[in-house]
Amino acid sequence: MRTRKLVTAAALTALAAGGLLVPVAAAGPAAAEPSGQRDDFNGDGYTDVAIGVPEANGKAGAVVVTFGSASGVSPSRSVRLTQDSAGVPGTAEPGDQFGENVTSGDVNHDGYADLVVGAPHEKVDGKPDGSLSIVWGGAKGLTDGGVALVAPTADDRNFGQGAAFSDLDGDGTAQLQVVSGRHFWWYPESTPKGDGSDVALPLEDDFLPEDVQLDGVTAGRFAGTSTNDFVLYGKRGDGGGDYLATFRGGPGDIGYSHRVLSDGGTEARSVATGDINKDGMTDLVTGEPVSSGGAGSVTVRWGAPGGLDTGREPDIHDQNSPGVPGTGENGDGFGADVSVRDVTGDGYADIAVGVPTEVVRGSEAGAIVLLKGSASGVSTSGAQTFHQETSRVPGIGEAGDRFGAGVHLADIDKNGRADLFTAATGEDIGTVADAGAVWVLRGGSGGLTTHNITSFNGADFGFTANAGLEFGEVFDH
Repeated sequence: MRTRKLVTAAALTALAAGGLLVPVAAAGPAAAEPSGQRDDFNGDGYTDVAIGVPEANGKAGAVVVTFGSASGVSPSRSVRLTQDSAGVPGTAEPGDQFGENVTSGDVNHDGYADLVVGAPHEKVDGKPDGSLSIVWGGAKGLTDGGVALVAPTADDRNFGQGAAFSDLDGDGTAQLQVVSGRHFWWYPESTPKGDGSDVALPLEDDFLPEDVQLDGVTAGRFAGTSTNDFVLYGKRGDGGGDYLATFRGGPGDIGYSHRVLSDGGTEARSVATGDINKDGMTDLVTGEPVSSGGAGSVTVRWGAPGGLDTGREPDIHDQNSPGVPGTGENGDGFGADVSVRDVTGDGYADIAVGVPTEVVRGSEAGAIVLLKGSASGVSTSGAQTFHQETSRVPGIGEAGDRFGAGVHLADIDKNGRADLFTAATGEDIGTVADAGAVWVLRGGSGGLTTHNITSFNGADFGFTANAGLEFGEVFDH
């Protein structure tokens, strides 16, 4: 593919070469009191966004956090963390893949969101593979140290494959949930110690198929109550298809009641939640990019008083659905990543869909599609699509760019409208192949806009060995 230089958000000479790019205090004035937002690490009231970079440093991995502000995000207000950064538990080793998944939540209940980072291939002496690092948030950002968790039992594998933070028992205080290759664990509401003295409770094995390989967990108020239910997803054996199941929360035996949503069908590669029809119940959105010969589709399962799949039938949308931009073609990968938030500010959550091998002007360069929420469900009226050939979007669409490989919606400027982070993991920067880059499109009353677009890549955050970095591969969820 042709190479070119993106319009970057900040000059490289303004960045430090060390682990912390800028003093964290530069992320914005510290709030007098923490905001308590799930993804506000420094308590200034603005949403922050974490980007996992598991391919960095010989796959030792890293995480970049961009701090939100009234003007959006910029590399000048950011921090880069590895397991060699001061206060971050663990040691950076090739193959750990620190940043393979990232999430956030106030794990130690001090009013500041904490960064939760999975390293499912971490090697820990005397323990199964995998760890989960929690980096404490605070008024100065992510500078207050952290704690590492490892598999509680010897028969586990790939601990830290996924994580979520939600209130499963309905008492008003959230708990940390962790997925390994074979188990689902949840921790007490007290701050995890990391020394093995606190108890991690597993979901009984007989609830899960013997050959399941779990990939992740998400949670939501799917029944509209104060209690979160949770969803586990992964795949069955070698080529055995998908596994997707919902488990009920509530006081008592968490997970005692469960419903299999899909077993052996097309694998859900991406999962997101939000209230699309504004009925007070969380809906589940899954992306199945290899369905229909790789053309891909998105499935919406609706929240209901009895939980997922107990009310309205699921909706399936693809590029052959009326009103959805584009045409479904084998290999498009519609649904490679999905994210759900309210972009327009009307109270209905919208769905961002990545289509990383969509043909754009003759090249499989990739695109994103935005589907709108409404009282009747997903509305394709006013659906939007963007790619690198869209006017005012920096760059040139070329085969292999994979624009839309990652998508993440977050209201970074606190105006009530979610903004879109989207990655092209195969983007070349100059002569550096597959370095990857991220664009930020701002939300507006009519949807996403091309005004004040920000774009940046790994070099803007001090990464130096960027060939194959695939920056933007992982976003907070």
